[in-house]
Amino acid sequence: MKSEITISELAKLMNVSVHQIRYFEEKGVLLPAYIDNNQYRMYSMDQVYQLAHILLLRKLGVSVQSIKECMTSFSADQYGQLLHHSLVEINTELLRLQELQQFINKVLYEQKNFASHPNHYQIKWQDTTYLTRWLEMDSQMKLNAKLLAERAKYVPNLFESDIYFVEGDSSTMTLYTESQIPGDYSLPSGNYLSTQRLVHNDDELEEVIEQFYAYAAAQSYTIQGPFILIERSYLSLFSHSQLNYELQALIDPTTISEKVIET
Repeated sequence: MKSEITISELAKLMNVSVHQIRYFEEKGVLLPAYIDNNQYRMYSMDQVYQLAHILLLRKLGVSVQSIKECMTSFSADQYGQLLHHSLVEINTELLRLQELQQFINKVLYEQKNFASHPNHYQIKWQDTTYLTRWLEMDSQMKLNAKLLAERAKYVPNLFESDIYFVEGDSSTMTLYTESQIPGDYSLPSGNYLSTQRLVHNDDELEEVIEQFYAYAAAQSYTIQGPFILIERSYLSLFSHSQLNYELQALIDPTTISEKVIET
């Protein structure tokens, strides 16, 4: 009884395709133990271990062209360096996937929140929000591609971020991004009048802002802080040429009925 196995048996044993094994043979990194009288490629335990070695090296990012050198001449120290390098790359990828997971959860949460309160005013409690300055510009100036390009290095993933437009004096507007730690500016905790809108252009946005102030006045809400406009570009990407904004302003709690506050 033969102790060797055929190429199809080897492929099934190692959970790879016959095509992959033939490719490794073409590259000279895995040869059969012998070819029998029926021209079947036959593989022994030596080749099973060799294939396991090859597949591990491929998982570690070693190219097929470099595998033969690794298998024939690498020292223990070189293998250690290879493993450490792969670990660094894996940790980097895990961090990227974790950040992507957090971003997707954020998009889903904001989409659900917007769908629950379309064009609806609400009073909601917000904890302190820390902001980092990104750009300051004249209040009459509009964002353009040139400005974005000049400031790109300060917010690498700009279109995955909430952009806070905070009114300064009558002539300036400062743009911020959120920060996990105290930064250049902070929005105090408190009750905020808030509404979310989809708009097509700046003229429509100006009208929405006027409506916001008119609503606050009609409800006798006293605005205690600056007007805040938050652009959520990542939601705008799914909104068919409309931009997604949230309008906010801190309200004097003594002018708010408890029943309208949302947490």
